[in-house]
Amino acid sequence: MVTTAHADRLPSFVDLLLDAVFLVDGGGRIVHVSAACERMLGYTQQEMIGRELFEFLVPEDRARTVEEAGEIVAGRSRIGFENRYVHKDGRHVHLMWSARWSERDRLRIGVARDVTELKHVEAIQRATYAISEAAHEAEDLDVLLRAIHRIIAGLVPVAGLALATCDRRTRKLSFSYQRDCHGKPMALHEPVACDFCAQAICGGRPMHLREAALSGAAAQSGDDGSWLAMPLIAQHDTIGALVLKSDPGIHYSDKDKELLHFVSEQIAIAIDRAQLKADLLRAARYDELTGLPNRRLFNDRIQSVVARCVRNQTRLAVLYIDLDDFKQVNDSLGHANGDLLLQEVARRLQRCVRGTDTVARLGGDEFVVLLEDVHTPEDARGVADKIREAVSHPIDLDTCVLRTQASIGIAVYPEHGQEVERILQHADAAMYADKRNKSLQSM
Repeated sequence: MVTTAHADRLPSFVDLLLDAVFLVDGGGRIVHVSAACERMLGYTQQEMIGRELFEFLVPEDRARTVEEAGEIVAGRSRIGFENRYVHKDGRHVHLMWSARWSERDRLRIGVARDVTELKHVEAIQRATYAISEAAHEAEDLDVLLRAIHRIIAGLVPVAGLALATCDRRTRKLSFSYQRDCHGKPMALHEPVACDFCAQAICGGRPMHLREAALSGAAAQSGDDGSWLAMPLIAQHDTIGALVLKSDPGIHYSDKDKELLHFVSEQIAIAIDRAQLKADLLRAARYDELTGLPNRRLFNDRIQSVVARCVRNQTRLAVLYIDLDDFKQVNDSLGHANGDLLLQEVARRLQRCVRGTDTVARLGGDEFVVLLEDVHTPEDARGVADKIREAVSHPIDLDTCVLRTQASIGIAVYPEHGQEVERILQHADAAMYADKRNKSLQSM
């Protein structure tokens, strides 16, 4: 039984509640609010009473809150509705409501609980899971970084995101990803941005920059957006830094940085694994010395090109290339000079063909060129002559100047075979025939 004395003290009891009690009239104005509102939103009771509750809402939540209020006024009580309000200091506060309409008093009675910390934990859990899933599903590093961009944009305001990675050997920073909120390239003043990231990495903590120094375009427009560099540390090894840009007038809070800190380790591990996967894939498909496709990748490409030629009734050509007397270079000048020779020959071969063609190193001093959309066999012979000329020019090594020659065998699809194995056998045999002819001519 509530006595008169207790009834008189009821408002003070309400003010002791951790949850805030709001009384809102039919027009949406606050008639009364308990003292807990100041703990939640930073405003005193006097600052809130008489104002519309919607004034304090995060703008993005207004439409659905208006709809929810209409449901309550219509007599449908509600438990568990969530929306966000702007604290007096500018941060967002997540509230969970239980509310009903009093027809007699013509008031909405709402009890609000601050669930910001709960939302913070849930956001970390969701982000951690999403990053793990993205790392598992991403085909390559760029796909992973786009996914991470979307995940971070769901946690904090992001007008742009960039990734600076450390070279595993030199530890030099370079940017491998720069995108704005629309996924378009974002221009950074890279020397300044790298220095900004280096400071964050050296300090081992996030660095805040409240100026537009990282972007020349932003500086000209008077942009006062905020930049945040977040070190990425995977298993005690710093692999780089994330750079986030907020919209003008919005600055990253300590809460934002705390949230990003929790997910940064998962981001770093995911990126580190993606880089390792890319390195392993490249090692499996590209020659380490020259950077050219290796035998495995060449075989994949020629299979695809032959299939296109069959569909489109076009030609391809294969040029087998072998350097004459390469063994003597290794024996007399050493393998280091032999490697320099192979690297220079690889560069010259690439300059002799189109960007759509493939130059591969099969091993040792054997190279192969795959020419797609060849109109006549004479076109292939023209490329072979160009290669012979390019390779024959003097090659300046560290200790000497070398001259070398190339033996080249040509096979054209479909004239010399319609299956990959047959085409390659013809080109190989033609290359050895070219080598024999040169030997006979020199006798």
